[in-house]
Amino acid sequence: MLDKLTAIEARYSQIQARLAAPETYGDPALVAKLNKEQAELQPLAETFHAYQRTLEARDQAQALLSDPEMKDLAQEEYQQALEDLPRLERELQILLLPKDPNDGKNVIVEVRAGVGGEEAALFAHSLYRMYSMYAESRGWRTEVDSASETELGGIKEISFTIEGDGAWSRLKYESGVHRVQRVPETESGGRIHTSTATVAVLPEMETADVQLNPADIEMQVFRSSGAGGQHVNKTSSAVRLIHKPTGTVVECQQERSQFQNRDKAMRILASRLYEAEQEKIVDEYTAQRRSQVGSGMRNERIRTYNFPQGRVTDHRIGLTLYKIDSVMDGDLDEIIDALAANDQAERLKEQS
Repeated sequence: MLDKLTAIEARYSQIQARLAAPETYGDPALVAKLNKEQAELQPLAETFHAYQRTLEARDQAQALLSDPEMKDLAQEEYQQALEDLPRLERELQILLLPKDPNDGKNVIVEVRAGVGGEEAALFAHSLYRMYSMYAESRGWRTEVDSASETELGGIKEISFTIEGDGAWSRLKYESGVHRVQRVPETESGGRIHTSTATVAVLPEMETADVQLNPADIEMQVFRSSGAGGQHVNKTSSAVRLIHKPTGTVVECQQERSQFQNRDKAMRILASRLYEAEQEKIVDEYTAQRRSQVGSGMRNERIRTYNFPQGRVTDHRIGLTLYKIDSVMDGDLDEIIDALAANDQAERLKEQS
């Protein structure tokens, strides 16, 4: 590990020197490339520097323990260094874990009502609202690609894109079956109903990232429509793509032009085909050993939202929070942080 960290530190210093060199200013592409690499290496370099300083502090304090006048102060600094070193070592181990190449990508989120009829559709709408509010809290942009609504304000299914730095790194743990337990507004007897909705989170891929043969894709155009079948516009601007080899169907109807809808639909199709290939790889690896956290298995019940008790439970890590209102308003960081930490722990265990 030390050799790798030393090499990273040397590369980080080299980048800083090149960015400071006057001849670099005249090459904007090079500056952008160096800035990006510097940003990627900075957390590792700074943590390694802190680790080296702590090692020096420990050694200096240890040398002063025999000095009667400095013993008390040295003992305090020595103990502090002994406490800090394991924490810094773990941080370095985590930072050295292989990066998910998609972590910086935007995401396509697909929410579908599951078991529970109209209540499931209303829950699907609640999940869409939750993710939209989470995106807004992080300064990300949400754009609906296609939606099928019910007359009571629920959502049969919706596909939307969340654009923002690190969207995939935060939302990739959300794929799976979400379960809700609550008393529906239409329930006169006050009985608690259990309903579900499925969430699929895909990294948004460019068509160049996935091999797509135009001959394999059938395009259909139709008029965009909203709840109850009312036409949003009178031109056939909505696009449906059918990937014939896999039977994958993608629709996009929110943009004003057919060209824009087709472009967006192609990216969604590329994302779905990429995810299907990744799931195949994960399934093969799962046969050996693999934590379910982060695997994106859609058939796994990952979370329960219990309104009568005011709790949200993530079943993958056994985390229960009694703040359902704030969670439904997009306060997801505590859950996502715990999932990310568990995923890191699992990957560290696999490396050991």
